[in-house]
Amino acid sequence: MRSTPDVRAVGPDPAYQMVDLFAGPGGLDVAAHWLGISAIGVEWDRGALATRKAARIATEPGDVRELGPSRFEGASILAGGPPCQTYTVAGTGSGREALAEVLTFVKRLGAREDISDDLNTLTDERTGLVLEPLRWAIEAQEAEKAYDVVVLEQVPAVLPVWEAMEQVLQDMEYKTISGVLATEQYGVPQSRRRAILLANKEIQPELPGTTHARHYRGQHSKDTLDQQRWVSMGQALAAMPGTQRPKTFRVVSNYGSGGNPKRRGERASCQPSATITGKVRRNRILDADGNHLPRFSNQEAGVLQTFPHDFPWSGVDIGQQIGNAIPPRLGVYVLSAALGIPVDAARLDAVVKLPWTESHGRLM
Repeated sequence: MRSTPDVRAVGPDPAYQMVDLFAGPGGLDVAAHWLGISAIGVEWDRGALATRKAARIATEPGDVRELGPSRFEGASILAGGPPCQTYTVAGTGSGREALAEVLTFVKRLGAREDISDDLNTLTDERTGLVLEPLRWAIEAQEAEKAYDVVVLEQVPAVLPVWEAMEQVLQDMEYKTISGVLATEQYGVPQSRRRAILLANKEIQPELPGTTHARHYRGQHSKDTLDQQRWVSMGQALAAMPGTQRPKTFRVVSNYGSGGNPKRRGERASCQPSATITGKVRRNRILDADGNHLPRFSNQEAGVLQTFPHDFPWSGVDIGQQIGNAIPPRLGVYVLSAALGIPVDAARLDAVVKLPWTESHGRLM
């Protein structure tokens, strides 16, 4: 019989202890690491597990559906980013097609009904995984060990699910908020949108205030009086130690084009990256004269996601690991907003550039 993981032994600050469901390679865990929050992630993917092991991030290998809050009794924060493939535009779409049914499941969970048999009728079992964090929150509450804070993130198509969950959480005496955030508005050198749900037992959480300007398609510059210009790919990659990437380049992607040259996405180095996906290594990179340059390395793709430049990516499907993760920089803003603590943007700028082993607790 396995012993219960001691969450409190991980990290320097006993005030905050987090269990991260569907933790992947550690996007939220890296953010927690920077903030000095104790964290342990639940993950089953062998590639992500290899990366987490190499990074020495506390992990419970296993299926979220086969575990529950009783195994992580020290955790006061429940976080999770369920698999998004069935909800994305590029994915199967079965999650979007089943949205009405999933919303019904949320209500039934809130009414404490057993929906396990009905979940088996879904076309793709991954669609129902979005409900697991709510199950955990309900089980913890019924055991009189409710989480103080809940933090969930997914693709924008899942926002209606988060909104339905808000009602259930409010009935459980949480104060909640949800919405869609654009990553470049938080200093991430990438255009990416994430649906966020924040819940807190004590305070009314607010979505984090933006720090940078929004990037729009085709836009190469932005003048604004109240916010910084977005962070570009060129800026982020130039800050990597030992980089040999030229300052000026173009990224051409076939992603979503169906091979049609007229539909190929293109971004200049003075812009944020397009959304980093598991196909990031397929992007072609050209210099100012149209000559082919080396494609993004795993480290470069990770930096565009705001992982540390020396993060030890390991195992299989590294591109997919990187593409699936929440950018840690956004994770800092989301976790801080849920906890009602401020973010020192200047310090965060410095911490993101630190080597992984030197960054623990540097935002405390």
